[in-house]
Amino acid sequence: MNAKNLVRAMQKKLGSKIKEVRIDNAVHKAKKKYTIPSVWLTIEKEGLRPFVRELCILHPAPHFVVISGYQVGSSIELIYHFSLNYAKQFSELAVNVKIVLSSEKPAIPTITDFILGALVSERETQEMLGVKVEGIPDGRRLFLPKNFPKKKFPWRRDKTGVGNMVRDLHRVKK
Repeated sequence: MNAKNLVRAMQKKLGSKIKEVRIDNAVHKAKKKYTIPSVWLTIEKEGLRPFVRELCILHPAPHFVVISGYQVGSSIELIYHFSLNYAKQFSELAVNVKIVLSSEKPAIPTITDFILGALVSERETQEMLGVKVEGIPDGRRLFLPKNFPKKKFPWRRDKTGVGNMVRDLHRVKK
């Protein structure tokens, strides 16, 4: 499946849930210079599960890479990164899906029932950005210690972020 065919199939399936589409090429230099086509989609959060379901139908083994996320003003942007034809040099296709959430009560549905390997990234997204992953099979903390404040999120830049807390940990009396 090439980038244009994937975009057409997703536009047919998701329709107006897709807000933006971009296809570009990333140049990689190994022993031989080659490019990997990349699809970038911005979709509504209600389109995430239908997108992943369709991706699993269109490609027998989509490789989930990671969820990256960051706060921009009053929004949290999550990017789900996938790879099709993973490890097949010169035929790989990178697929990146961005979802913009309000930072007030950010929530996103789990995709672990389609791709179990997303569990670690979903847990990380919950504890580092404070995004509630609805339906996650294991929502325990993964990286932060048990005594870390529950309503503080290291990757946030608003009042729920850690501010100087982490920087000044050496000053805390035990």
